[in-house]
Amino acid sequence: MSALISADDVVQYLPLVAVTSGSALGVLAVLWLVRYLMADAAHRASIRQAVRIRLRWKRLAPMLKLAATDRTPTAMDSLSTTDGKPPKPRTLVPPLKVRHDAYGVIARAGCLPGVGLEEYQKAAPYLADAWRCTRVAVTQDTPSHVLIRGVRLDPLTTATRHHPTGRAPEVAARWDLGVDEYAQPVTVDLTQVPGVTVAGLPGSGKTSLINRLMSDWAPSPAVQFACADGKVTTAYEGDYAHLANRMFAFVGDDLEAANVLFRRLVKLRRDRVAAAPSMLGGPDMWQVGPSESWPLVVLIVDEAHTYFRDHKGSDKETKRLAALAAENARLVEDLVKKGRAMGILVVLATQKSTGDAIPTFIRDVCPVGLSFAQKTSDAAVAALGEDIRNWPDADPVNLQGRSYVGVAAMNHPTQPGFLRIRTPLVTSDDSAEIAHRTAHLTQDPATLLPRIPPRIGLGKAAPDEQSGPLAA
Repeated sequence: MSALISADDVVQYLPLVAVTSGSALGVLAVLWLVRYLMADAAHRASIRQAVRIRLRWKRLAPMLKLAATDRTPTAMDSLSTTDGKPPKPRTLVPPLKVRHDAYGVIARAGCLPGVGLEEYQKAAPYLADAWRCTRVAVTQDTPSHVLIRGVRLDPLTTATRHHPTGRAPEVAARWDLGVDEYAQPVTVDLTQVPGVTVAGLPGSGKTSLINRLMSDWAPSPAVQFACADGKVTTAYEGDYAHLANRMFAFVGDDLEAANVLFRRLVKLRRDRVAAAPSMLGGPDMWQVGPSESWPLVVLIVDEAHTYFRDHKGSDKETKRLAALAAENARLVEDLVKKGRAMGILVVLATQKSTGDAIPTFIRDVCPVGLSFAQKTSDAAVAALGEDIRNWPDADPVNLQGRSYVGVAAMNHPTQPGFLRIRTPLVTSDDSAEIAHRTAHLTQDPATLLPRIPPRIGLGKAAPDEQSGPLAA
């Protein structure tokens, strides 16, 4: 938010400085002038917008029925009335404080008798016209105040970029997603969340979203990553190659290698169940939170359909692949349904999250779902559920086009309905830098557990998993 002050700018405003600089009010005006001149073009436009709103509010509020009429005479009215006529009613205009940002303005308005949240919400479309905003939203701030958010620039069509800080997150398992259509930050608390689904057409923003998650969480030793990427053959190619040295395990599109990884993580879950009483003091990791000795394990399954889709055919090889796909689905189901308390989070990404891509017995138990652009309503329903039909404005079918790359719809756990979110671009160079700087934090979470003695009398054990990191 900085820009060089040009000579033309200074000359233009010198008369104002000369007139006002002799008083305390003038000093304030000079400070505002300097702030304005130091701002970039977007903030300057918002500053001018905020000034117009303040100057016109007392006239605009009564027009929109956002003012109250006081007909009760006061003691001063009685003293000032000499002709015996009742005093004129007074118009009370709610107080308004306005601040700005690059997208528009945020106003805090008072409430009056008969003028509350409902009245402000009814007036929102007219406030948008009067304030020259793309859209206006009104929410309750305190019992006596409302918050009015007006956006001049549409945050959904304004591309943004995120530069990872390289600092460990202050709050465990908080996923910073981006901003909503009113430029308000959107975060999701992934504590006690077993799984997340991410859907969308190729190139719509899925990989950048996951890149941000990994880049923001990678500086924490309390998080470890594993990845199955169905688009590639090895860890040295594809969208996650630059992050591979921050993963304790990575597999490509080979179903058998993926099966080994999923078995390995299921074994980790079982071993953690056995170790939890002694290491955690209870059966739920989230009661104490992730730590370096018991990290949150994040499994990324990209192009998830690669590992689960049915293989049609009667030849021996096809039957083998079909059996592997069925077992992969069963293993991931185990992780999603039983891994939450043990600190295992599964993120499944695919283009179209229909039942053949992500089995419904996995997809439907993932409480957090996002969808970037989709081509059909059926694909949108598969990604977000039937309720998306009742929210046509948020339908990801409407997110096709270059201006909406990076925009997703989601069912936020703490809000009704659906949000549209502008997720920022995270470049591979930025995330590669973070992965390089944090590679020393990578460790296999299985090696952090005490040696678990064989369990006896519990029936036939599952086939043993390979030990040690996979190719990365």
